Amino acid sequence: MSTFHFYHPIEIRYGDLDPQGHLNNAAYLTLFEQARICYLRRLGLFREGQFFLDIGVILADVHIAFKKPVEWGMPVRVGVHIVKIGNKSITVEQNIVHAETGEVFAAGEVVMVTYDYRTGRSIPVPPEWREIIQRFEDL
Repeated sequence: MSTFHFYHPIEIRYGDLDPQGHLNNAAYLTLFEQARICYLRRLGLFREGQFFLDIGVILADVHIAFKKPVEWGMPVRVGVHIVKIGNKSITVEQNIVHAETGEVFAAGEVVMVTYDYRTGRSIPVPPEWREIIQRFEDL
């Protein structure tokens, strides 16, 4: 089990629920994304006012294991933990947990590719990103 150094609190919105009253499966991706963007901001890799396309990452692969339903009003937070930095990709473990008990509702793995949106091509992970992430994650 990974050690998460970053969690982002999330409020489950009523509109995120499915007809059974649980967090809709598609919403998990949105929560993961929100936490990843906040993680990048926390590390200074995406700054206030920066053009979104300058983030330089694109989602390449996602796997989510749903452990237990999330219901409206539950206090949750989303974990982000980078476990591997490749030449042009970054592998991220994520989870959604109960904010008070730590109970895991979902666990997943995401692969982001560093990407130049202007040329439409993948690019090497910037050395400064690698250094900042390795320091933060103790890689």
